[in-house]
Amino acid sequence: MAEIQTITITDDNNKKRFDVFLVEYFESKYPRAKIASLIDEGIFLINQKKQKTSYKLKLNDIISFDETVLNKFLNPSCELKPWNFDLDVIYEDDFLAVINKEKNILTHPTKYDREHTLVNALLYRYQNSLSNIQGIDRLGIVHRLDKNTAGLIVIAKDNDTHIDLANQIKEKSAKRKYLALALGNFEQKEGTIDKPLVHYLKNNVKMNISDDDKGLKAITHYKVIEEFKGVSLVELELKTGRTHQIRAHLASINHPIFGDSLYGAKSFMRNEFYNLKTQEQLLQSYYLSFTHPKTKEFMEFQLKENKFSKDFIKVLNFLRSKNEY
Repeated sequence: MAEIQTITITDDNNKKRFDVFLVEYFESKYPRAKIASLIDEGIFLINQKKQKTSYKLKLNDIISFDETVLNKFLNPSCELKPWNFDLDVIYEDDFLAVINKEKNILTHPTKYDREHTLVNALLYRYQNSLSNIQGIDRLGIVHRLDKNTAGLIVIAKDNDTHIDLANQIKEKSAKRKYLALALGNFEQKEGTIDKPLVHYLKNNVKMNISDDDKGLKAITHYKVIEEFKGVSLVELELKTGRTHQIRAHLASINHPIFGDSLYGAKSFMRNEFYNLKTQEQLLQSYYLSFTHPKTKEFMEFQLKENKFSKDFIKVLNFLRSKNEY
């Protein structure tokens, strides 16, 4: 049940910044960056409307917030609920599993969703048979995929297996390849993007190319597989595993991924795509290979196109039938 609290602005706080006022109101219990993120999320409203952190308060403005929602954001529950969700299991044994993750599902719980993520589904299927070396929120998770990136992800069922797989990724003996539909046609059909990444300003999600040596090293190999008018099907191999690495790297060379609005690719607005809408980026994890930590067997998995996300299949089929280069 909603517990709406309101604060009416008086002369003492007239013309004060929205975020500064809230820091003072909560007696500096929460840092300004945290308050700013809550404002950005619309947890705090002014006169029932969302405002920027820099908004200058006016006399008799009314700040409102739902105390229950605020507490949920500030103090997320540590308890995880199993989620009865039909996972697409490509392979599994007593030590690991390879899952074809659907689009629009978070890999692990966040403050935004703690009930309908891959980890919740894994908890339902495997119960206590998951590695816990990275804590309860990342049970079994060796590497992650973005919410709207679909495809192959390897899951560890015990900590020894987890450590071994993580080391293979770190040492680059494990391979992870993706397919993306990127806007534009590449002059150089194959190459390497070696550009360090940093968080974009105060945005804790978007990544940007670093202008100095303080960024995180990030290397992506790419190869154009097919070309269409205004779009290229590109294979990408990660040599490092940074947040949004492929998305930020492709955007940095003016080839953002089809549908990726965060990185400037509102593809459906372009006339040549006939209002063809997708649920964000068309990025598919389609290939995984590694050495099995227990049996030492070489394991290799590659998705067929009919196992790609529905969005990816829809746009790829359209391009091949209507929009060939």
